Amino acid sequence: MAAVTEAADTEARRNPLQARFYSHATLECLDIAKTRAFFDEFLGFDTVQMADVSFWARMGGDQVIVVVKSPTGKKADMPFLNHNGIDVETDADVDAAHAIVRRDQAKWGIRNVTRPIVQHGTYCFYFTDMDGNVWEILSNPKGGYSWGFERGDQVGKGHMTRSFARPDTTGGAGD
Repeated sequence: MAAVTEAADTEARRNPLQARFYSHATLECLDIAKTRAFFDEFLGFDTVQMADVSFWARMGGDQVIVVVKSPTGKKADMPFLNHNGIDVETDADVDAAHAIVRRDQAKWGIRNVTRPIVQHGTYCFYFTDMDGNVWEILSNPKGGYSWGFERGDQVGKGHMTRSFARPDTTGGAGD
């Protein structure tokens, strides 16, 4: 009985809010119809219109992005470190996605497209969408960044070093 109580006490300290699921994040946009088309037609999300000023988007799971039209008609650019990640299967898929982003950037108002590089444990590139939201396209194994939890705590610069032993992507293109 003492072990059950101790486990419950530990869980209560680690999760005092009794949270069970990270369900959503919110992004602002300037033109709800154009942004929804971008999510549907370009990024490949499933979307559902939830109100005249918002839609929900999801891809590959139950977590959603709630996209809301700015009530002021203005929006500051998202800070680079607050970017949104979209996983692809292989490093070659990152390169292919980069070519598509470059090809279609005028159509979708995309800017600040970086070149693909190896960093923080993955091969990736970034771009800013028409609403100032920053996106990262990266190769990751199935399960996304779950490999970090499997490896456990890192020391020093950890996954931020170029010499970090990357996990193999599903296509086996790890370093």
